[in-house]
Amino acid sequence: YLQFAAEGQGLVDAFYMTVITLTTVGYGETISLEANPSGQLFTVALLLGGMGIVAYTVPLLAAFLIEGHFINAFTRRRMQNKIEAMSGHFIVCGCTPSALHVAGELRRTERAAVVVAPSPEDVEEAIRQLGDVAVVVGDPSDDEVLLQAGIDRAAGVVTDVGSDKDNVIISLTARRLSPSVRIVGSADQPQNEAKMRTAGANAVVSPSRIGGLRMASELVRPAVVTFLDTMLRDKEQSLRVEEVVIPEGSAADRTVGSLGVEEISDALLLAVVPAGGGHFEFNPPPDRKAEPGMKLVVMVSAGGREALEQHLGL
Repeated sequence: YLQFAAEGQGLVDAFYMTVITLTTVGYGETISLEANPSGQLFTVALLLGGMGIVAYTVPLLAAFLIEGHFINAFTRRRMQNKIEAMSGHFIVCGCTPSALHVAGELRRTERAAVVVAPSPEDVEEAIRQLGDVAVVVGDPSDDEVLLQAGIDRAAGVVTDVGSDKDNVIISLTARRLSPSVRIVGSADQPQNEAKMRTAGANAVVSPSRIGGLRMASELVRPAVVTFLDTMLRDKEQSLRVEEVVIPEGSAADRTVGSLGVEEISDALLLAVVPAGGGHFEFNPPPDRKAEPGMKLVVMVSAGGREALEQHLGL
């Protein structure tokens, strides 16, 4: 600045030349600003303002990228798009060990599932155990969180956050948002089962009771337990006891034997349940009349289940 001023330039000219030198803009001008102090001062303000914005945004953008915010935002958007494309899926509320077992079983049997994780730490645990699973972070009793998980399009909801009180609230919220969805709740205390059903749960499971029955079975029928464990834990195939409902219009004037269940690979018909409900009919005879709404209880693999549903017109 002093050099320009010493060479006989005016103060504005010297200040202008100093700024365009320090900002490395250069000296050439398409529109000459010679003898135009107001234009020079405007250019100085523009350069200094622009440099200030650059000096502020570049470190901010670098921190945004380095800290992973950009990647996290992209991941969340991709995850939400994946969930929005789902329909007839299942929502698992909670990341307790039993809840993650539920989500793992749904994945092994090739059913779409969304895990609602209360905290980011729960998300990490869910991904560690389940792999690339759809996850929504937030309080499962919050309307917006369940809507993000697609409650309005879901086929079923499991509530298992480790607290009976919270499970009741989640059941109540899910039922209000989706009157037709099937809700299965977890209750540690037997006296809370009635509250869970009143809140909207279709079924209530007591982990302590199931654990006790399992230990009794290990005592008196170990071979059966071993068989079921082998069936459930075999990673090479997903053989399960499934239920398939006969749709309307696909069983007119037909018998159970004519449905062709035995034509499906790995499928074994165990029992049927009449359309209006009632007792299980084990090992039904081939001439048993089939009817729309009847449930077929079948031992079948995940792929076999899909083939059977297609075969019956589902």
